[in-house]
Amino acid sequence: MNVQSLIRRVRLVQWLFLASVLAFAAFISARAASGTKDRVYIGTYTEHGSQGIYVCDFDPSNGTLTPPELATATSDPSFLAVSADHRFLYAINETDHFNGQPTGGVSAFSIAPATGKLMLLNQASSLAPGPAYITLDRSGHYALVANFDEGSVAVYHILPDGKIGDSTAFVRHYGSSVNPDRQKGPHAHSIAMSPDNLFAIVADLGLDELLVYPFNSAQGTLGTPRVIRTDPGVGPRHLTLASSGKFVYVINEMQSSLTVYSYGASDGSMTPLQKIFTLPSSFHGENTAAEVVLDPAEKFLYASNRGDNNSIAVFAVDPKKGTLTLVEIVPTEGKTPRNFAIDPSGRWLLAANQDSNNIVTFRINPQSGRLTAARKSIELNSPTIVDFVPLTSEK
Repeated sequence: MNVQSLIRRVRLVQWLFLASVLAFAAFISARAASGTKDRVYIGTYTEHGSQGIYVCDFDPSNGTLTPPELATATSDPSFLAVSADHRFLYAINETDHFNGQPTGGVSAFSIAPATGKLMLLNQASSLAPGPAYITLDRSGHYALVANFDEGSVAVYHILPDGKIGDSTAFVRHYGSSVNPDRQKGPHAHSIAMSPDNLFAIVADLGLDELLVYPFNSAQGTLGTPRVIRTDPGVGPRHLTLASSGKFVYVINEMQSSLTVYSYGASDGSMTPLQKIFTLPSSFHGENTAAEVVLDPAEKFLYASNRGDNNSIAVFAVDPKKGTLTLVEIVPTEGKTPRNFAIDPSGRWLLAANQDSNNIVTFRINPQSGRLTAARKSIELNSPTIVDFVPLTSEK
């Protein structure tokens, strides 16, 4: 790549970042004026008494969730992804057998605008057992799935009617790492797309690696990855990128830590800047870290702990350096916060406590990022993910 092309790409990323900030500010202002509510979809593990994907309405003026209603029955929809136009929802079926084959599944649904109920469009094999994650590329034309059990990534074409089309790519990881109990083989756990859609970054817990795949958005294919090796035994799980494209935040499940990387948009390079723990220094017990989320304004980053310390750790983000400073660690008022989400206004956080069967609402202080339990929660068996979908108007 020549210097002029690199300069144009950097300017494009900077322009996109500024445009996203301005668009977010306008969006929040319009929502505050209109009193618009949000819809929340909740995935579950169905072997514990739930039936599939549930839906609630969320009122951002007071943090209230309506009682969950079954949106559709489907097996173990443990992770979800919603299309940018909010017409379609995609779910993995985290199983070891699907339609008589030793794989998991991927399901596509249309969203009923008035009720939020889901109608099955079609299903496909995940091409390997135990899918753990699904995301859409930034064009919305492809779905990418991480299969945990054997460590692989599958890419699918999304058809104009929202259905899952043919698989356009499938790659399998090989190797192991230092923990004999959890890292005997690869375990692809999550995928994040770069802001320019040129790279797909895969966190593999079993290999202690981040694999940065060149992504061809015209064909839905993956090139030879750049391999970023983490510290041995940390177990990278989930990751998120700053909208500026400058920083990547990776949560390490097995070490209960976060690693901050600088990101090179031109070649997908990643350089570690900081590692910081999600637990208090006084903690002694069993714990695994789970989810990592930037707030919409990207002033704060949140990370969840599961085990003897069921909590959300809050970090302030240095806007120039991208580094983190611990603000506080707050109990989630439940057990095993596998996932949490922040509402589009950035004022509320919903923590899904998988093993206490509840979803707890926290108010976010916009100046400090601190969390305050709103004393509002809903009950639902084995929630695994919460996903906000803004509504265009009141029902």
